[in-house]
Amino acid sequence: MPGGRPRAFDADNALDRALEVFWRHGYEGTSLADLTAAMGINKPSLYAVFGNKEQLFGKVLARYLEGPGAYAADALAAPTGREVIERLIRGAVDLTAGETTPHGCLCVNSVHACGPDAHAVRQDAIAVRKAGEAALRRRLEQADDLPSRYEPAALAALVHTISDGLAVQAAAGRSPDELRQIGELALCALLTEGPHHIE
Repeated sequence: MPGGRPRAFDADNALDRALEVFWRHGYEGTSLADLTAAMGINKPSLYAVFGNKEQLFGKVLARYLEGPGAYAADALAAPTGREVIERLIRGAVDLTAGETTPHGCLCVNSVHACGPDAHAVRQDAIAVRKAGEAALRRRLEQADDLPSRYEPAALAALVHTISDGLAVQAAAGRSPDELRQIGELALCALLTEGPHHIE
């Protein structure tokens, strides 16, 4: 057949379905059978278009960062340091406790729930998180409206730790209302002026 056989599926839609499966079940909890069923393709088509499971996950991770996880990069463009942090923590709640998406965070799940056989996938997720934290640190270094007690590197690490905790709590079944309350308490603690001494 001239030009080859036309592709019988929408690759972008198939990638979105793979994202949902990985997000819901984690890398190691997702089988090729789960993926092909959700994506509506067979194994040869999966390999031909997306590569093996590890390569497919890399594509899914990029799509996650450009789609559901894009709030994090967008937050860095906020005009003040306080607003950056507010958007990040509130965005983490919205992402991890969404009504139409799996609970938890794809990156957090991939860092904490991958064994030795998935070392490369875990390292990719760790690299993504380190890059995000470094970008936040650089943005906070430019801010002049945050409590003076914070070093930008420590504050960036703290914000990421809070976001991770929200994701874990969401995956464990905390309700969206509970997570929003936790997020607002965290923001109040982070952004309120006054002495905060660690002995």
